[in-house]
Amino acid sequence: MTAELIITNARIIGRNDEVASGNLVVRDGVIAALDEGASNLPNAVDFGGDYLMPGLVELHTDNLEKHFAPRPGVRWPSRLAVQAHDAQIAAAGITTVLDAVAVGDVRDGAVRMEILREMVEAIDMSQSAGMLRANHLLHLRCEISFASLLDLVQPMAGLGWLKLVSIMDHTPGQRQFVSQQKYRQYYQGKFGLSDAEMDKFMADQIAAAAANGARNRRAVVELCRANGLALASHDDATAEHVAEAASDGMVVAEFPTTFEAAEMSRNSGMKVMMGGPNVVRGGSHSGNISARALAEKGHLDIISSDYVPGSLLTSAFLLPGQVPGISLSDAVAMVSANPAEAIGLHDRGALELGRRADMIRVSLVQDTPVVRAVWREGERVM
Repeated sequence: MTAELIITNARIIGRNDEVASGNLVVRDGVIAALDEGASNLPNAVDFGGDYLMPGLVELHTDNLEKHFAPRPGVRWPSRLAVQAHDAQIAAAGITTVLDAVAVGDVRDGAVRMEILREMVEAIDMSQSAGMLRANHLLHLRCEISFASLLDLVQPMAGLGWLKLVSIMDHTPGQRQFVSQQKYRQYYQGKFGLSDAEMDKFMADQIAAAAANGARNRRAVVELCRANGLALASHDDATAEHVAEAASDGMVVAEFPTTFEAAEMSRNSGMKVMMGGPNVVRGGSHSGNISARALAEKGHLDIISSDYVPGSLLTSAFLLPGQVPGISLSDAVAMVSANPAEAIGLHDRGALELGRRADMIRVSLVQDTPVVRAVWREGERVM
């Protein structure tokens, strides 16, 4: 770890609409001083007017899975897969990442079920060995219609690096897929099913949800309460969905699909999270509410990169130009302080005295944010 790091001539993005030119000093991995002006010390790192931002905090990324199974029928060595994922995460400016692994799926024999245990063990081993640039934590995405869900979740509930559990229900006709045509389009293309096979697939999903959904949901919620784990709802669409999530004590509302659900989630004390791809593309790929529309109404708290790591930083710089009233510091908080604090990581996410020196240097090139350097606890990792 770097004993002392001095950064000068930086545009420091703080909170409360603060973007100030000045210096930052790190000692023993934490932020020790913040000052305006310029430093004349010969060992200071001159940013030349580039932005200094808190390292990004990612609560939900599906990026890891594609490195383990880069093509149909291909399995990549686990340590190499984790390293490649980590490099992509760090290059995107993310210093804390909750790797979201699917526990249960919409069909038996799915690749993600085959590699679930291998993914979790490989992350744990790689991090313990000091091989990773970012701080990797765990997010379990629990598909409640999956019959053997509890058998998979229970052995992982006591892991010290498990920080978030989300409750998912991808049954056709509701939540993310209110439109059954959108459901057909997505899964028929994903699995290459004929019309008849797709009809059976949808019927099977509805039956599985009826048989397992309510029972599994209750059991997972109780398990998380017993282990002090933060809970997130997923794809809430109706007042009934939000009321159930609030009753279960959930702290994050992941990707609500309607304005009503987002508004009620915030009024119930949950932080509303939407996807970076939604921000960058200007809308949801499933035809649901756009992140921009929620931001315009003041109902957006957290942005997740979801399936594109680079969308997190891009969203932070795009949103202020899209939505009046949202400053750059507001948008940066959506990808740093807000997600960190939502799950109890109060030691990071902002450039403030005493916080971890997780930081990134960013320059704008033709209005595109470019990550130039990354520090984790004061040590440069990229």
